[in-house]
Amino acid sequence: MDQISYFNKTVASKDMSGYYLLKNGEYAYNKSYSVGYDFGSVKRLDRYDMGALSTLYICFALKKHDSDFIKAYFDSLKWYREIYMISAEGARNHGLLNVPTDEFFDTKHYMPQDSAEQRKIADFMIALEHRIEAQQSLVDNLKKYKRGVVRTLLSPKRCSIKNVKWTTSRIGDIGTFIKGAPLSKADISLEGTPFILYGELYTTYSEVISNVVRKTQASADKQYYSQIGDVIIPTSGETPEEISTASCVMLPDIILAGDLNIYRCTQVDGRIMSYILNHVVNDRIARIAQGKSVVHVQAAEISKIEITYPDPFSQKTIIAILAAISDRIDQSNAELRLLHELRKALLQKLFI
Repeated sequence: MDQISYFNKTVASKDMSGYYLLKNGEYAYNKSYSVGYDFGSVKRLDRYDMGALSTLYICFALKKHDSDFIKAYFDSLKWYREIYMISAEGARNHGLLNVPTDEFFDTKHYMPQDSAEQRKIADFMIALEHRIEAQQSLVDNLKKYKRGVVRTLLSPKRCSIKNVKWTTSRIGDIGTFIKGAPLSKADISLEGTPFILYGELYTTYSEVISNVVRKTQASADKQYYSQIGDVIIPTSGETPEEISTASCVMLPDIILAGDLNIYRCTQVDGRIMSYILNHVVNDRIARIAQGKSVVHVQAAEISKIEITYPDPFSQKTIIAILAAISDRIDQSNAELRLLHELRKALLQKLFI
């Protein structure tokens, strides 16, 4: 991706004399380490004819070997053992590994010399990559489709379900807010009571929570435990999108941590309320957020937002429709995970 699309501005220096010019098909070694990439990564320039790179990168072009095969080889991370041998332990500076350029080019790599065999491996991995891309596109399109269906079914003017009775109320008039327990990440434990942290609503859970990944041995008053149908809304986050994320808990007796609003309503099914908050009034919640590096939203402000919701019978119909779409998304995601696992396993087996 170019810097204008990514940063919405030009971030590189106007003076490019201190940069490397990388041409399409050439490679660059990024010495930055991160989770899952302990010794950095090597990538080929594919998307553009050429690009400029900082001298912190090690750039190179191939003299021989099939380029697609070499690309797959560097995706396998089998080359890490060579980098490990030349990267001095603890010699890391500002997130960069201390890998001398001359020693990087002296590393030894083991691969088939038969170009036909290299081509077969490359073609197989390319086909698998295309399959993964197609599956990812399917998942993304299903999620987009679901968002459209949610907005349609929860719109009095667009809903195709017949004889729906609509009611308009302020959120605070049909339910109550309870702040989460005064607990945090420090209270996570291997055993104990199921436990949800506020940051996980945006990163871990979807509109409906049917299982929980954390536990805690900390005790909390009964008011901080979930009831089936409770809607969880964060009170703070890094972006307005995070605090306009809501989830309905379909499990009882889960401790809900601080910086979470527990919204309890008897007139609207929690799943319907979660969909309304996430897809219908999410922009209004985002607009009332305050703060810069960390944004906050008050329950009293959310209470003032008006929503229009269908009658109980229609709510059940809508929930069934959306649950069927969600199941299809879950199945497609499971297939995508299996494809990624297959790719990882093959990359480990195809290279010595």
